[in-house]
Amino acid sequence: MDEQQNPQARTVGTAEPESIRWFGTSWLERGSGYWARRVAVPLGALVAVAAGVLLLRFAVAGVRDSDAGGLVYGLLVAAIGLCSLLSGLRMWKVLTEGKDALTGWMTEEKSLGAVWLIGFAGALFVYFLRSLAEAPGEAVARARYERALAASERRQSGRAARSGNPKRAKKRR
Repeated sequence: MDEQQNPQARTVGTAEPESIRWFGTSWLERGSGYWARRVAVPLGALVAVAAGVLLLRFAVAGVRDSDAGGLVYGLLVAAIGLCSLLSGLRMWKVLTEGKDALTGWMTEEKSLGAVWLIGFAGALFVYFLRSLAEAPGEAVARARYERALAASERRQSGRAARSGNPKRAKKRR
């Protein structure tokens, strides 16, 4: 948010909205480019899903064409499906509740890194679905901003109530 665009200058110590990737802070006031980005991001995510699925299809076709057998091919397809499902569930939770809300197996970054990597198409598809409803992560950023704004207002009101020199204050008996 630029001071030139917003003549109402913010006071020092008030909450500032954090930006959302590809959206900036326009989610707060929904500026001029917001709706164009709201259309472009889902389309970009859908193109990325299509490219990812095509890439996975080529990888699976390579295994199918080899002499590995039907069992290996079936296990590979099932593994990719399961990884996509798990990655999609994790991404949905991150986009709706925030990364801080992850618990249990969803918090594993290093040990389940291969699962998240293989299941990237599921995560991209969930990103596409979420971007149809709102800017992905907007609800989380808005809730965080409102909490910070409320805390800032509490601090400001606390300072006003405590104004003055405490050494000169009359002692209560």
